[in-house]
Amino acid sequence: MSGEKNSLVSVIVPVYNGERFLTEALDSIFAQDYRPIEVIVVDDGSSDRTPEIARSFGEIRYLCQSNRGLAATRNAGIREARGEFLAFLDADDLMMANKLSSQIKYLLDHPEVGCVLCRQRILLEGNRSPPAWLKPDRIFGDPGGVPPGSALVRKSALERAGGFDLSYRLAVGMEWLGRLRDSDIAVAVLPEVLMVRRIHDRNLTHQNRKLREELLQGLKSKMDRMRSRARRGD
Repeated sequence: MSGEKNSLVSVIVPVYNGERFLTEALDSIFAQDYRPIEVIVVDDGSSDRTPEIARSFGEIRYLCQSNRGLAATRNAGIREARGEFLAFLDADDLMMANKLSSQIKYLLDHPEVGCVLCRQRILLEGNRSPPAWLKPDRIFGDPGGVPPGSALVRKSALERAGGFDLSYRLAVGMEWLGRLRDSDIAVAVLPEVLMVRRIHDRNLTHQNRKLREELLQGLKSKMDRMRSRARRGD
């Protein structure tokens, strides 16, 4: 892709015991038709072959930390990122080859937008039945809706809104996206399907009760921010 400028995109891949799918995830990043990119794999204390697989890709930057959860893992990658734009990919998901180029083009064409999401296709591993929480969204009707993890975000916008909240384990992306919008950062959604989300037996979001609790926690935080802004007269 050639655009107004070729800005570096940092792709952050959090992983914990991800040996089953990590190779495919990284292959999908390096198959992108956009350059330049840097790929930062943050290993959250894996005990399987994750380190060996990650290091077999000579082009990545590999970081390792003790097990602290998804929010801390993404934040570690953000601190190391050198790109003007940041993207995220969970180690069990996949990017379509034109994901980054499509999102970069949108942000270059719309400088008022700070973050752009995309639609997803669901891949049910092992012929699984769709889980109950995989409900269609109200706009496109896609199962699971528009994933926060599909974001390509300007680093300046992320720094304004802040990183991921360590008090969340499952609703990490939803809380962050809500805070981004509450920081008056415009968020857009591309109508194209540009990523594949894999559903398997170890997906964190299978823990429905904890997820609901965290979504309610996020809603309370949003209301608190709205009340605070109203008091300030923003």
